[in-house]
Amino acid sequence: MGEIDDAIERADRESFTRQPPKTLKGQIGYLIKQLGSAKAVAQEIGVTADSVNRYRRGARKHARADVAAKIEDAVRARWQPQVRKRRQRQAATATGITVETRARFGYTAPIGTTDDGRFRRLTVHLPPVYAQRLFDAREAGASDQQMRGIIAEGFKDVYFQDGGSRATGLTDVTLNDIDYLDLDY
Repeated sequence: MGEIDDAIERADRESFTRQPPKTLKGQIGYLIKQLGSAKAVAQEIGVTADSVNRYRRGARKHARADVAAKIEDAVRARWQPQVRKRRQRQAATATGITVETRARFGYTAPIGTTDDGRFRRLTVHLPPVYAQRLFDAREAGASDQQMRGIIAEGFKDVYFQDGGSRATGLTDVTLNDIDYLDLDY
């Protein structure tokens, strides 16, 4: 996963109205309910069906660290899908998305102006159209670089050009060397 995918995942987790199960037994019970059988859960997390049943019964209270991480990821991926979809749909149609980052921004500018890339710490609210493009790109399996391009284009329009009222000669903005990136919607 790339930086943008991770940021979208964090934003999704923040939208949960209830926290997912914390105990191993609770997580396995939830996964069995979602996937239909211990065998399906076993295939998902890479253990035997007998191990899944031991976790479910409480005969094994702790899983190996790598298995526990897979279980937690599987639960998070399936937890409250309607809440996630509703928040994403709202961001894509009405509220937009807020991007906070510290990264190196480079751009192509007219002759006589500086186009040296430099680190900036920005918090910019992007309109719903950029949220929709970002979610669509992620759904289509776009690379992190392609999703960075969408965010950079949004920064160009909203921050650098202020909706077309300044820096009209600015053509390409790039987002490089991301120190951190956080999304909120």
